[in-house]
Amino acid sequence: MIYVMEGKRPLLVTACCVGIPSKPTPKGSFQVTRKERNKRSGSYGFAVLRDAIIPVKAGCGKGRYVGYPMPYWVEFAPGYGFHLGWVWPVPKSHGCIRIHANDAGKFYELVKVGTPVKIYETQPEDATLGAKFKRPQDYNDPDAPAPLLISSQYFEQIKKAIFQ
Repeated sequence: MIYVMEGKRPLLVTACCVGIPSKPTPKGSFQVTRKERNKRSGSYGFAVLRDAIIPVKAGCGKGRYVGYPMPYWVEFAPGYGFHLGWVWPVPKSHGCIRIHANDAGKFYELVKVGTPVKIYETQPEDATLGAKFKRPQDYNDPDAPAPLLISSQYFEQIKKAIFQ
């Protein structure tokens, strides 16, 4: 769970998805070091060659590399950050912390560079605020089509869907 707090007052409570055991999310105390609304992954994405769009790791495959979109990027350690993504009930990311589309934009606006970040297995608020929270159930929905994921329109449609 993610808790954005102002003193003891919650500004945002939301579910999240963390890294798989082989690519865990770092634990400990950090701070927000960078924000980027329309970030693309430098590690995972697509090789684009003529009409073919193939999922690849960066540096693998032929063609032009286009990173996977990671809207509302909030970095807390080099190569690790919070961003919009599917929020599975089990660890499923490559180490980043995914936030549901309903809350990623709000989280992005609430935190500033320098905001403290504490990442642990449990938080004190889990027993109170977290206990009442219902996790999103749309995690198994299909990704957007690859042609949209590699386009700048992907970021525009995310913005419109969240802020309309």
